[in-house]
Amino acid sequence: MPFNGIETGVGHFSEWSRATKKEFLIDWEAGRASEWIFVQGNEGGDLDSMTAALTWAYHLEHSTMNTSNPKKAIALLQTPTDALDLRPENKLALDKSQMSTGHSDLLTLDELPEDPENLAREIQGIILVDHPAPVRKWRDAPILSIFDHHVDSGAGPDAKPRIFEKVASCTTIVARQMLDELEALPEEYHMPHELLELILGAIAIDSKGLEEGTDEDVKTAKRIFKRSNWRDRDFDHQIEKLTKELKDAKKDLDAMTVRDLLRRDFKSDLVDTPSPRTPTVNVGFASIPFSLDEQIKKTEFGALFDWFAIEAAWTAQIGIDISVALNKHKIKDKDGKKKKVREIVLNVRSDVRIDEEQADDLFRTVYKAIEESKELNVNLKKWHRADELGKRQMVWTHENEDAGRKIVRPIIEKAVMAWK
Repeated sequence: MPFNGIETGVGHFSEWSRATKKEFLIDWEAGRASEWIFVQGNEGGDLDSMTAALTWAYHLEHSTMNTSNPKKAIALLQTPTDALDLRPENKLALDKSQMSTGHSDLLTLDELPEDPENLAREIQGIILVDHPAPVRKWRDAPILSIFDHHVDSGAGPDAKPRIFEKVASCTTIVARQMLDELEALPEEYHMPHELLELILGAIAIDSKGLEEGTDEDVKTAKRIFKRSNWRDRDFDHQIEKLTKELKDAKKDLDAMTVRDLLRRDFKSDLVDTPSPRTPTVNVGFASIPFSLDEQIKKTEFGALFDWFAIEAAWTAQIGIDISVALNKHKIKDKDGKKKKVREIVLNVRSDVRIDEEQADDLFRTVYKAIEESKELNVNLKKWHRADELGKRQMVWTHENEDAGRKIVRPIIEKAVMAWK
């Protein structure tokens, strides 16, 4: 019988994930949180981040099971449970992996039985995947390992392994390390095909079907494929098919509300400032694959004010001081060719950590940083309805295709860190 409408998953991977979650909660209740390692990705919670965390947690536990130092490890998804389905490709991949409905097999941020700041000091440590440094709430936890394909920020200098490598998918780094260690064991542990296929999906979607993959992405995908239930199929055809299924799911966002779009790929953290009055400011970034005009049409009243009201309700709920929505969409140029256009929507609040005067000054500081940024000055211009915007709101458009969150976030955080 389903419990609360949840259908229990089938297969070894689902059973392991559910049992691990249960064991952690039992141990926490008994005061044994110190025995646990959290493997965690970034707050965006994309398929790469989720898969890398699940893969390494599974490997760490199974590879040490018959040793004198067995590890207790669990993947912590740093997104709320109800936000997981805001990435349809994740839902599809987990369904294919025969996981329980409602993601009840997985430990998500809102299911932690204790505040992360406290838990960080109690657990054995954290392992970062697809993320170069922990967010503020986990900063007191020892960093045991890092696997990432972004820029090294210097966190966890003593972490082992500590791997930063430019590959399309972070899951490539994790899966390669897993295979290397697995094949060096006296006896290999069981690797469930559901997890292997999840790994292939993460690598495929991040590398655009391996078309934009590095040699390591391709080699690792082939090694995983040989162990999967698909091993007798044509590799290229299967990757192409898998990529198309996940890509189609990823694009299926038309039914999502503005609040859904703001939440589905949102990352935030506290940023230190030199200001003695306000030593930290909470800065949040949403990445949305729709123009602001398209999003406005999704609001109840189809109006600009309504979009900002929805955005304000969401950022108030999570205590954001500076919110930035990074929108992207495609338009046709005069020759009929599609080109990518990006938007930066800036909004500064005065009701969380900062007062009106500080908010005004902080808005001017971030505004200036964006306007003067060399990375963003490719056709940077004010949005066509900028004169309708409210206080401490601004929207720009630009045509630097590569200037997404990885470029914009450091520009804004650097400005905040220098604000007094």
